[in-house]
Amino acid sequence: MRTYRIAAIPGDGIGTEVIPAGIEVLQALSSREQFGIEFTSFDWSSARYVRTGSYIPQGGLDQLKKFDAIFFGAVGAPDVPDHVSLWGLRLPICQGFDQYANVRPSRVLPGIKSPLEGGKDIDWVIVRENTEGEYSGAGGRVHQGLSNETAVEVATFTRSGVERIHRFAFELARKRSRRHLTLVTKSNAQRHGMVLWDEVFFELKKEFPEVTTERVLVDAMTTRMVLKPAAIDTVVASNLHADILSDLAAALSGSLGIAPTANLDPERRFPSMFEPIHGSAFDITGKGVANPIATFWTASMMLEHLGEAQAAARLMKAIESVTAKKIFTPDLGGSARTKDVTATVVAAL
Repeated sequence: MRTYRIAAIPGDGIGTEVIPAGIEVLQALSSREQFGIEFTSFDWSSARYVRTGSYIPQGGLDQLKKFDAIFFGAVGAPDVPDHVSLWGLRLPICQGFDQYANVRPSRVLPGIKSPLEGGKDIDWVIVRENTEGEYSGAGGRVHQGLSNETAVEVATFTRSGVERIHRFAFELARKRSRRHLTLVTKSNAQRHGMVLWDEVFFELKKEFPEVTTERVLVDAMTTRMVLKPAAIDTVVASNLHADILSDLAAALSGSLGIAPTANLDPERRFPSMFEPIHGSAFDITGKGVANPIATFWTASMMLEHLGEAQAAARLMKAIESVTAKKIFTPDLGGSARTKDVTATVVAAL
């Protein structure tokens, strides 16, 4: 029997609640399918950082290389600056394992109401460049504390990095029924990096004649998502732009609590990482009301990446049967608790 080794990093906040829920569901699912799944938990978190001075211990990434995938919760805590926590845990994994394709699907699940009148038309996949761009880490600060203090943040785009994320997006769009890909940039104002994005995109377009394309500036894209959701299918955008747009997509789909993410190394040289989109949400941490649906959908994406398409589809069917019954946590207007939703999904399997 196939057995997959998964590194579980609950991290901070509600990550410590939804990742155990996801493990419970995955174990229940694997017992009904023809594969095994073994989890190893890591205490890499802000609590560990405060205690030891580091999120990831020396040699930590080498430990993760031994696993088939990483199941990640969230990072971020009130007692650690956000730029310290993000650069201490999530980004070193994404960049260290060259997980350059961040994939964020959005659609309105059965029983969930979108705030949009046309929310039923939302069926999008946003592809986010995940290792360079605005989050490359290039730049610095000098003369700190003086009147001439200067901070420089450099968005770094390489032709190879831009080409591979565009190619990934084209190949994904080609597999979807509409075969439509929207390029989002801001090349009217950002005349170097974003113009490179445009040029490489339209060069690659020649290799994918079956995919229809359009280019939309990022500010116009926000209005299109709200006013014309049916005009969107697959989207490709830079690290910053796609980060923002995918949060909007999640909200328009009903809640940040249902949105999944896959951080992929498409060449499979390293383990890929799967995480819910919602973050650590310390305002509800410990209350037992975190929505685990995003984690379950993320788990389905992880199974599909591992080659277990049947199990992935089975899990999504179970998720949709539960949302159709409106067994909702408070973010969706219900009164169910995390454990209630988890138990109902397990039963639905």
